[in-house]
Amino acid sequence: MKSFTRHLTFHLPERFGFVNITPDVEACLGESGIHEGLCLVNAMHITASVFINDDESGLHADYRKWLEKLAPFDASPAIYAHNRTGEDNADAHMKRQIMGREVVVAVTEGRLDFGPWEQIFYGEFDGRRPKRVLVKIIGE
Repeated sequence: MKSFTRHLTFHLPERFGFVNITPDVEACLGESGIHEGLCLVNAMHITASVFINDDESGLHADYRKWLEKLAPFDASPAIYAHNRTGEDNADAHMKRQIMGREVVVAVTEGRLDFGPWEQIFYGEFDGRRPKRVLVKIIGE
């Protein structure tokens, strides 16, 4: 069994955004030389997410609207106790919890084994600084 590890870095200038990282993960898979196995992709920060869904702008707009309803941004300490610690990103922690920390994708015949329309996304909820995503591929 082989193992491959790569850390990708993303720096979104805005507080909230989604990036399709499928090409980055596919490049890692190609470099790994693994043809059968599993690929783990996870956000290494507690205010960022990795998830799988469709790369459709309307869906992404719907996610943004939905997440803001569930955990609206409010930097004041009046709404979120976490913000009483000097932080202003309690909403980002909650958005990450909803969208998830990681994904695992099967590797079959040297390719990510997706269903129709599936793509891997990095979700940023407290941007404006570099953050890492781990790609770990194991297999033969």
